[in-house]
Amino acid sequence: MGTNFYLHRNVCGHCGRGDPPKHIGKSSGGWAFSLHVYPEEGIRDLNDWIPLFEDVKDNAIKNEYGEKLTASEMQAEITDRSWKTDVKIPYGYVDWEEFHRKNCSEPGPCGLTRAKIDGQRVIGHGDGTWDLMVGEFS
Repeated sequence: MGTNFYLHRNVCGHCGRGDPPKHIGKSSGGWAFSLHVYPEEGIRDLNDWIPLFEDVKDNAIKNEYGEKLTASEMQAEITDRSWKTDVKIPYGYVDWEEFHRKNCSEPGPCGLTRAKIDGQRVIGHGDGTWDLMVGEFS
């Protein structure tokens, strides 16, 4: 379970309508942030998202529950992540090796689990606590 975040672009100040929302990514407890990248549109990493977050005149950031976030709150959601390092092996797994193998994951920074690069859905790891993901996911 996690929370999805969206960028609402070209939002009308009167009626609130705009372009279809663009998926920024997903935050899941214990995992690196799944940052949705769009290489074909020039969004290849967090640094490409930041100017879009900061364009408050025409854009709005909301989570899947409709709660608004500021640019700095969204950036913190992606970069200020950590997890307890003394977490027990998740129920149903023999050990962490089995967990990572079955979840296509690996240990990440700050006690987080991160998605394993597969070259298809997961195309890279960010410089911090985020993974670079393409395609549809939620």
